[in-house]
This record gives sequence, structure tokens and C-alpha cells, in this order.
Amino acid sequence: MSTQASAVETLFLHERGDSYRVVAIRDGQRVFHGTLDTKETSAGPRPGRFRTKDGTTEEPRNPDEFVELARQAGRIRISQQTSTAGREELQALLDGYQLSAKTVRTCRYCANDGAYSPITEETAIKTDREHICPDCAREELERELAYKGQFTGQAQQRLEDLLLEVQDLDRIVNLLSGDLDPDLTKFDTISATVDDVDPVQTADLGLHPQLQSMIESRFDELLPVQSLSVRNGLFDGDDQLVVSATATGKTLIGELAGVNRALEGKGKMLFLVPLVALANQKHEDFRDRYGDLGLDVTIRVGASRINDDGTRFDPGADVIVGTYEGIDHALRTGKDLGDIGTVVIDEVHTLKEPERGHRLDGLISRLKYYCAERADTRSEYGGAQWLYLSATVGNPEWLAGQLGATLIEFEERPVPIERHVTFADEREKLRLEDKLVKRAFDQKSSKGYRGQTIIFTNSRRRCHSISRKLGYDSAPYHAGLDYKKRKQVESKFLDQELSAVVTTAALAAGVDFPASQVIFDSLAMGIEWLSVQEFSQMLGRAGRPDYHDKGTVYMLIEPDCTYHNSMEMTEDEVAFKLLKGEMEDVRNVYDQAAAVEETLANITVAGESAKRLNDRMLGEIDTQRAVGKLLEWEFIDGLEPTPMGRAVTRHFLSPDDAFRLLDGIRNGLSPYEIVAEQELADEEL
Repeated sequence: MSTQASAVETLFLHERGDSYRVVAIRDGQRVFHGTLDTKETSAGPRPGRFRTKDGTTEEPRNPDEFVELARQAGRIRISQQTSTAGREELQALLDGYQLSAKTVRTCRYCANDGAYSPITEETAIKTDREHICPDCAREELERELAYKGQFTGQAQQRLEDLLLEVQDLDRIVNLLSGDLDPDLTKFDTISATVDDVDPVQTADLGLHPQLQSMIESRFDELLPVQSLSVRNGLFDGDDQLVVSATATGKTLIGELAGVNRALEGKGKMLFLVPLVALANQKHEDFRDRYGDLGLDVTIRVGASRINDDGTRFDPGADVIVGTYEGIDHALRTGKDLGDIGTVVIDEVHTLKEPERGHRLDGLISRLKYYCAERADTRSEYGGAQWLYLSATVGNPEWLAGQLGATLIEFEERPVPIERHVTFADEREKLRLEDKLVKRAFDQKSSKGYRGQTIIFTNSRRRCHSISRKLGYDSAPYHAGLDYKKRKQVESKFLDQELSAVVTTAALAAGVDFPASQVIFDSLAMGIEWLSVQEFSQMLGRAGRPDYHDKGTVYMLIEPDCTYHNSMEMTEDEVAFKLLKGEMEDVRNVYDQAAAVEETLANITVAGESAKRLNDRMLGEIDTQRAVGKLLEWEFIDGLEPTPMGRAVTRHFLSPDDAFRLLDGIRNGLSPYEIVAEQELADEEL
């Protein structure tokens, strides 16, 4: 004891039941842990029983050794959690030996365990009407996390950071049960940014008189990204890749160029989008906006010549709105699209998607071939201007170079977006969504608009389930609804008759619902996790400068959750990857199936020129090897598609899909059985 006592820096005393903990600290480490009982004498309280603790065992010591320990200590501290009577008793005991002590705020959890952990206003963590040290608070949080389910390191780190920031363990634990305290759920704010761009006045555009008059009646000046595009050759016919955040005015760039060229007799405009829902909206918008200028507007989606509303596709129209597949099908089946003056590819970052990227890449190559061939045979046709639009490209300089386009990049975000994260299971998410939707709809912006919500989820069935359980009027919205129903939902939302729409991917690519709030019920679309680009597109739906002061995004995360056994990451892992992730580059590496599919389509469109089309694509294709496979599988004869090859390319079949269908037919399966086999195969991917 004497050796220890000579070097003790701090002697710490803490009341525990009817005894006092005695802890000696040297060099920040505990060198002695014991318990002390006092006895009352005529001179006042004095040491009674004194015992050394070692785990669960105790060894009796001479009470005088406590007095020696106290005299040799550099300082004596009594815990604030010790009762008033206990502090008075200890002080009286020490006074009897001319020793002084100071009462300090300490962690009770540590003190009860025989450790000395002083805490301050800066380090104290509140819990259950008392304060504890950060280490004990972390341990308590870890116990709660273990009880709630498996949390990944990033999720746990986020919660620990919040714990130290707000210094309240109970509030963090409540967050695990779906608490919506915005001070806790807030992850960050994406600030509004407005770059200093001198705006182009609409009166100076020099467009076709009809379009010029319309634009001047709508705007006095162009938005910054539009001004940059005009100054960099938009009306000189230059190809451009325009990369700018959602709601910054990219679409009008394509409209101005395409409609102006159409009115001047320089060819029709193709406006291409990835989704039917988006094509339908653009078709109606363009028809309403430009029909009065004498332009015919038509739509081409998928393989169908008849749209849901009965509109017949007119290849001779001045403006064709189409999905990628709709226009590609027209090319693959030899349709005459007339003189194309402008091609607008909206959401061009689709090029990076594993399933659809190679098809968009092939479509661009085939369309350029179509335009070049037409220019060779019609001297009065000058070819097409190409405009590529996206809010999310990780490598815009590279992509612009590959596409032969001038890069117009603009970083403006019109309104700030707050991003929030909270944790909830599937059932709890419904309660939170209802609360968030009501909270938004009950508030109005400074511009007089109610807050409305888009809820993204991963299945059509879930869309309907959520919508039914929301207290305020809402509606599901997805590609499974017919055209009339989708238009009704769009109209009601625009008229602020709906508090929310619940959707799958149908809205992510730009259907213009002026929502103030986006809720992620799931971070999956179907059986795939969202990419950083998709996530950015979706959260970009929150907040419109003409309607709202800010956008709000809520991610409702279920820890340790996956939606399909093929998913390697859990939802909480994905959440922080998306929040902190960098935009993914557009890169194209094609497997054999993709290379063969595009080569077959290129042979169908261009025959002996197919290699030239392959070489123009972003993804590298070994044409010789692909042609060899097509010959082996009897999809081509020479450099002509066989009837089977035409059927395969007409229906966008991969080789595996084609062989599966052929096997089903040869084995005498019914159409329903063949479809079932196909769906089973897709499920196993």
C-alpha cells in the first residue's frame, strides 16, 4: 500500500449503498479499488472496515491504510452522486485528519464499477434524469443497437456522432424507434447555389417569329444553364452535353433548339426519355405548348403503334416524343422517321445502367447512322443536332468527348435540400410516412403552396398499400396504371388535391410533380439497390423554386434489411453509401450477351456497316467474335438477319431469353408455361 500511496494522484470516493467506493488513480490508471465502511466515534466519523476489491473477491485491510492512502494522494475527490449526508460524513472524516476534498461531477456508471470518470458540461451525456460519460453512453447505445438488430459500422458511427453532438442518450434511443425530431434526423443540408451567369435576354434570341413571340411572353430572360447553352452554340447547331441539377431548366434547352429547327424546316425533333410515364407527360406538354404553332406532336413508346389514350403514332409528325425502346424498335423494324433535325436524349446517364445502358448506346449509334444515310441520299437534309441532358454524370468531360459534344456544366441548385435519416421497420415506416405527409401538407411555403410528398418504394403492391394507409388524400402512381388514371393523378397533384403520390421508378426520371418532400420508403427499386445517380435524381424531386422555400428528404431505413437474397448489402449500409457517395462514372463494359444483342440490331439496321456502328459505341465490342456467335446461333445469314434473328431483335431479346423461348416452343409448352419459365429465370438472376 505504501508504494502505491506515494504515487497516487487522485483518491476518488463514491457512495454505493451503505459503503463508499475507494479508487486510487495513478497516471490515469486505477491502481487500487476498495470499499470503506465508517464508524461513529466521539471525535466524529472514522474509518471502520476497509477492504480491497479484486473482481468479486474482497480482502480485509487495516483501516489506518485508508488514512495513509488519503494523506499521500495529490487530491481527493468525492462524487456529486454521493448523497448530501454521505458527502458531509466523508468531509467530516477527512477533516479529522486535516485533509480536504472537493465534490466533482462524475459518471455514476463508472463510479459504481469502481472507476473515476469526471464529466463536464462539454462531455456529459444525459440519460434517465442523470448524466454519464461518453464511454458509458456508447456502451448503452451499443446494447440498444444489439437489441434492435444488426447495425452496420457506418450506421453505428452516425448514431455515436449524434450522441456526442446532442449529449442525450434517450433522444438517440428514441431515434431507433422512428422518432422524427428534425434536429436528430437531419443528416445534412445541400445548400442552394446560384452561379453568377449573365442571363441571356429572350428578346435577343432571334428565333422563328412564332416561337420568339411565345418565349418572350413567358420569360424576360433565360435561366443560367440555358444562357450558357445559348452562348456556347445551341442555335448554331452544335451538339451539347448539358449536365445540371434537377429543376434548373435543361428541358427547355432541347425544346428551344428542336422546335426552332422544326419551324424553320430543318427537320423534326425527337425527344427521347427512358420511361413511358415521362414520355406521356412530355407528349401532352409539347402538344399543349407547341400545337398552336402549327406543329404536329406524336408519341412512340415500346413496340405499340397505339398509345393508351388512343393516339396513333405519326412518323411524319414535327415532334416525336418517344421512349428509347420505342424509337429503337422503329429503327430495328425499318420505319421511316423522316428528316430528323434535333435529337434530345434526356436522362443520358442511363448509359451506365447494366441492363439498359448498352441499348441506349446502340440506339444512339443506330440513329446517327440513320441520319447520316439520309443525308447522303437527300442533299437538302443537313443532319441532326444532338443534345444530351442529365442531372447526374460522374465523368462529364469524358462522356462529352466520347459523344463529340460540347460540355455545358452548371452546378446551381435552386433551393436548399435537407436530408434526414431515421430508422424503422416496415410496419413503423407506414406510421412515419403518414406523420411526415400530414406535417408537410399542413404547412404552406412563402409562395402560398402546401407541402406535397413523393414517396418512393420498391414495388407496385407497396405503392397501393402505403397510399391506402395515409390519412390525407393520396394516390399510387406507377407504370401499371392506365394512361387516364395517371393523368388524373398528375392533375390532382398539380391542383394540390393530393397530399402525396406513392411511386416506384416512374417519377425518378423527371415527371414534373412539384413536391416539397421526398420520402424513401425503400432504397431499392425492384430487387436492386439504388445507385448514387438514381438516388440523386429522386431526391432532386424535392423542392421547386417557383413553389417552395426548400426541399426535404427523409430516408426511412430498416437496419439489416434486404429485399432479395441476391442483395449483398443491407439497407443501412446502402443508406450511408448513397448519402456520402460520389457520382458514378458512365463507363460501358459489355458482356457477350450485350455485345451480341447490339451487333444483331446493328446488322439489322445497317447490314455490312454494322462494324462501323459497333465501333462508334461507347462500350467496346469485338465485332468478329459477336458475328461468329450470331452465325453459330443462326441469327444471321451472312450479314443479313434470319427470320429468327429479326424476331429476336424486334422483341429486344437477349440470347438467353431467345433460347429459353425456343426451347419452350420445341418442348410443346403453352404460352403461359413459357412466360412462367421466363419469370422464374429472371428471379434466379
